[in-house]
Amino acid sequence: MSRSITSNCGQAWDLRGGCDNGRVLFLIGVLVVVVGVALSIALHEIGHLVPAKKFGVKVTQYMVGFGPTIWSRRRGETEYGIKAIPLGGYVRMVGMLPPRPGDVEGQLRTVSTGRFSQMVDQARADSMEEVRPEDADRVFYKLSPGRKVVVMLGGPLMNLLIGFVLITGVITLYGLPQVVPKVGLISECVPTATPTVADPHPACAPGDPAAPAKLGGLRENDRIVAINGAPVSTWTAVAAAIRDSGGSPMTFVVQRGGEEVTLTVTPARLERATLDEQGAPVTQDGKLVLKSVGFMGITPGQELVTTPLLEAPRFVWDRVVDTASVIWRIPEKMVGVAEAAFGSGERDPNGPISVVGVGRIGGEVAALDIPADEGGNWLKIAQLVLLIASLNLALFVFNLIPLLPLDGGHVAGAMWEAVKRGWAKLRNRPDPGYVDVAKGLPIAYGMSLVLITMSVLLIYADIVKPISIFG
Repeated sequence: MSRSITSNCGQAWDLRGGCDNGRVLFLIGVLVVVVGVALSIALHEIGHLVPAKKFGVKVTQYMVGFGPTIWSRRRGETEYGIKAIPLGGYVRMVGMLPPRPGDVEGQLRTVSTGRFSQMVDQARADSMEEVRPEDADRVFYKLSPGRKVVVMLGGPLMNLLIGFVLITGVITLYGLPQVVPKVGLISECVPTATPTVADPHPACAPGDPAAPAKLGGLRENDRIVAINGAPVSTWTAVAAAIRDSGGSPMTFVVQRGGEEVTLTVTPARLERATLDEQGAPVTQDGKLVLKSVGFMGITPGQELVTTPLLEAPRFVWDRVVDTASVIWRIPEKMVGVAEAAFGSGERDPNGPISVVGVGRIGGEVAALDIPADEGGNWLKIAQLVLLIASLNLALFVFNLIPLLPLDGGHVAGAMWEAVKRGWAKLRNRPDPGYVDVAKGLPIAYGMSLVLITMSVLLIYADIVKPISIFG
């Protein structure tokens, strides 16, 4: 936005203090995120529940949350309920694990020796205990591979649908802030200090001259339509013209209050750091690489710009790709999280966060003091909706990881079963039977331990050193 946005208390939000109004809005934002997370989980599980019932699988439980049950009701053969900890959910389908090859259907051989074998056999026995004689043909493992994939992908695809609907609604009906050729903030002065590696972007100091934009009469929210007689339609064109001006006078035509105003502004000529494609200062032999540029003392303004409906799928797909790239790098980023949580390092603002961190960001968004002419409460609502949408995209991508106990692990097992059966049929061999996903349970136990450890670490980091939208 064109002006600095702070909390309703006039400063960056702090959980230890702040005005009453800011506290209330902060709590409302947290509540919105909690409800959004709970609904996302509930719909994810519905994505499993509906196809499972459609294909005849017996579903005994549909639960949102973990831990003690705080409410439940039985409808038909399924118990629907809510548990105390809203950090997940599950649908219990009978017969998730097939019997071992050679076992009589409905019976199990005595347990094997070896710790992992005993764990697998115990899980298999627990799975078979739920299967009554009349349910013999209603077990999950007897579904065709294609139907197994549909059931297990139903949850992640529901999250993708939620994210798509929420993002599409915001970008097509409300819009997103985008940089436009418009004056945002205007500097008070020209920072004349020479940039260094330690301070590549020096600030103004006492005695520095006034900024050219201020002396030339530019104002906040002026829309720049032409420079030196050439029309401009992007901020990139404005920045390039100023940078390459060489300190020569420039003629600006701006729209101000429905009128066009012509101004002559002479940029300052400064030595500034050269930046790479990522915006980082370029160094050589331990020193900054400097270049002479024009300086006006203005930042770009932003406006809400809607996206055409037909472009929404590409926009959402780009967000999915961005999310996947972040999740792919979670293992290496967790090192930084640990260093920040237990040391003096700073959190990566683009790194992973827990539900606690998402809730805090939701609270900070709700507590922002955004002027009505810059979006006001509608902008805050849009940001909260996008926050929940981003969480759903993360759930979609994360659950596709082909490892148990994630949905992607069951999908991988079903696809391997399809490959084995197809290959056997092609070679006129006997049906190889069901893929024994129970053999992957040691991996599932290991993954569960890793996920629990990561969750605890992220929650701790989000409490002691949280990521804040205020930086």
